[in-house]
Amino acid sequence: MDRGRRQQLRDLAAGNTPVGVMSVRLGRTEDAIRSKAQTEGIALSPPNRSPYGDMS
Repeated sequence: MDRGRRQQLRDLAAGNTPVGVMSVRLGRTEDAIRSKAQTEGIALSPPNRSPYGDMS
């Protein structure tokens, strides 16, 4: 995976994009996406957020 693809992976992960969508956009399998993210230290798990935004 080249530098541009790694940056795209970071951007998609930052946007809480599902791994399945990432795999289609990057042309890799879901396992390859998860493996590369782990190697690069990119978190794929979205933080726990309310789907309704800030309720306070």
